[in-house]
Amino acid sequence: MKKNCLLLAALSLSLSVMAQKEEIIKTGWNFGPLPVVGFDSDLGFQYGLCCDIFNYGNGTNYPQYDYKINVEASTYTKGSSILRTYGDFKTLIPDGKLFFDITYFNAPKFGFYGYNGYATKFDPDLIFPAGLPEDTKTGYNFMSRNQFRALASIRKTITGNLSWAAGLAFYHIKTDRLNLKEYEGQMTLYDAYIAQGLIRDDEKNGGNVTQLRAGLVYDSRNHDSDPTRGENIELSLVYAPDLIDAGGYSNLGVHLSLCQYLPIFSDRLTFAYRALVQAKLWGEIPYYFTNNINSLFFRKMYTEGLGGNASVRGLNRNGVLGDGFLMLNTELRWRIYDFKFINQNWQIATNPFFDLGKIIQPYRLDEQKAAIGMYQGDESKPHFTAGLGIKLIMNHNMVISFEGGKPFNSNDGTGLWTNIGFNYLF
Repeated sequence: MKKNCLLLAALSLSLSVMAQKEEIIKTGWNFGPLPVVGFDSDLGFQYGLCCDIFNYGNGTNYPQYDYKINVEASTYTKGSSILRTYGDFKTLIPDGKLFFDITYFNAPKFGFYGYNGYATKFDPDLIFPAGLPEDTKTGYNFMSRNQFRALASIRKTITGNLSWAAGLAFYHIKTDRLNLKEYEGQMTLYDAYIAQGLIRDDEKNGGNVTQLRAGLVYDSRNHDSDPTRGENIELSLVYAPDLIDAGGYSNLGVHLSLCQYLPIFSDRLTFAYRALVQAKLWGEIPYYFTNNINSLFFRKMYTEGLGGNASVRGLNRNGVLGDGFLMLNTELRWRIYDFKFINQNWQIATNPFFDLGKIIQPYRLDEQKAAIGMYQGDESKPHFTAGLGIKLIMNHNMVISFEGGKPFNSNDGTGLWTNIGFNYLF
């Protein structure tokens, strides 16, 4: 049986190589308006409109583009909505690039699972107070959050594939208890954290965060959105002075990510991994910003973790919060078939994956241990998930993605996590 499976895989690879024809070289402006139809286990079904706008110049650098601009307006059936535009300009700055992102997220039902991973017990059926009707939905692990995000980053070549990078980011975040009618009368974990001082009065309704970012980037990938070989390394320092709220939440952190793409069979089969470490060096981070991933250049719309479609896939979204964390994403990318359609180059690919995340700097752990009933386990234990993805790729630059995964431990989530959206994770 194993031999037959190997023969089938080899035959499929051979057929896909034979089916590949010379690619259409794209030039000038290309517009990709699309309806947004997606699904996320944490957010529900997504619908709306988006448009990818590419400029390939004279086509010399295809599949690399000169400019990319994206606009999106969409909403989810569980209440969240998004307004976003971002741009990636590779020729605007000589030997460099400019990236910007402006996004508004509205989430009247936003997951909150407490601090420090397994230190907080997850019970998907917990309803408090007890005695409510049996068919009552639980809102215990939810709160309300709105976020406005604006970021700009530049990159300039030092030599070869090595560049310096710098950026400025601003976040306005508003948080509150869960106020949806179907959860009326329930106490939530957010309420309990406020009552016991784990969320402080001066931060319980959110605030403003300004970040100054600077670092180095090494990038030898052959493509941005669909790489099959090369490395992408980002090392940055992130300083967040508390300029607006003056609540004492200034801090300095470090962010390091290493992505490597190792070809196994030409560009058809690639082993890819991302190792990421983020740690606080000094100061204090407000609770509403402990989930932020401080990358200079975004790959996903959501830049938060650990958990959800931007970090450890299959984990409860924002299910693991700490001052510092590490994560590892690994996947085997198999480009199964190439074809032409509507004068565009298309590929179908699959990507079985294995992810893990771990707290390396706990957040307010002593306070959590001192609070009544708020500390339940070992915060140092790693979190593991695994799953499978399917990709539809156009011109190496637009990736429509379906992924499904499960955590190894039920404290990290129950059921099958699924996501339909855009782009590879890294």
